[in-house]
Amino acid sequence: MELDHAHLTLKLADKEQDLLAAERLRYEVFVEELGGDGALVDHAGRFERDRFDPVFDHLVLIDETRDRSTLDHVVGVYRVLPSGRSERYYSEDEYDLSPLIRTGRPLLELGRTCVREGYRNGVALHLLWNGLADYVRARNIEVLFGVASLHGTDVEALAGPLSLLHHSHLAPPELRVRAQKGVYQPMDLVPPNQIDRVAAMRAVPALIKSYLKLGGFVGDGAFVDHDFNTTDVCLVIDIDRMSPSALARYAKGAGA
Repeated sequence: MELDHAHLTLKLADKEQDLLAAERLRYEVFVEELGGDGALVDHAGRFERDRFDPVFDHLVLIDETRDRSTLDHVVGVYRVLPSGRSERYYSEDEYDLSPLIRTGRPLLELGRTCVREGYRNGVALHLLWNGLADYVRARNIEVLFGVASLHGTDVEALAGPLSLLHHSHLAPPELRVRAQKGVYQPMDLVPPNQIDRVAAMRAVPALIKSYLKLGGFVGDGAFVDHDFNTTDVCLVIDIDRMSPSALARYAKGAGA
């Protein structure tokens, strides 16, 4: 599966060099740029990794003009895990996923999405989405989910966007995952009629906005991740519930 846009190529990582380059990009974005850390982060080698990397598939966007020998060639990453491959999902450390698992439907967990600075003009994310749509359709996936992050751990500063997501995009009960007990952070911090909707939506990261435009929902409660200097929400996309316009964008992205 490859998609070319000028000198950009999207593929599933099938070589160690590509996986290492993906982990290097994740380090640059999540650690150096956003101030994150983690138990398996390799600061000496500049790799951001965790115990789930070996079981996930890694969609990598490669700039063919960049140097592969220095692991500089991957400029975008999407990490994906189809149901049935692992006994546990990455998101389960933060969210109770039982509502999704009980459906018995084919699931796909998304995560570690990032794009190199200088490539964030929309083209890279568009190519990554095209590849994801192709991956999903080839495997008959029905429900996509995963944690997505707002930068920072100051919940009061994020009260606007968190409240907007809760009041306007909360998942229906049968798909409503919930932050785990003990780490549950309420999101309904501001009453609906008091939210500055323009400012709140401006504070929502572009990736989350993209999921919402496709008809995505958020789970109940956030998770404050001090290691990664983020506040996470869990996004859920049920392909059967996507709007006609969103389905048209999805089909176009999948090459249909």
